[in-house]
Amino acid sequence: MPTTIYTKPGCPQCTATRRAFERLGLSYRTVDITRDPAAAQTLRDAGFLQAPVVVTDAGSWSGYRPDRIRMLVQRDAAA
Repeated sequence: MPTTIYTKPGCPQCTATRRAFERLGLSYRTVDITRDPAAAQTLRDAGFLQAPVVVTDAGSWSGYRPDRIRMLVQRDAAA
């Protein structure tokens, strides 16, 4: 399952998350929740109240979480 980062324009935490993924060489796709109302509703229904929301095969979280991003790198290195 590819990693998806749900973002919105002008979101500093979204930008920081994408930059961290790029700097660490992690692949991802983005979904702009201001352009995809169904995705935004799905996230709200799941209890997420802030962007970004990162969804991976190892779980999901919201906000800029460098600790969780580093865990993805470590997991990929061990695989």
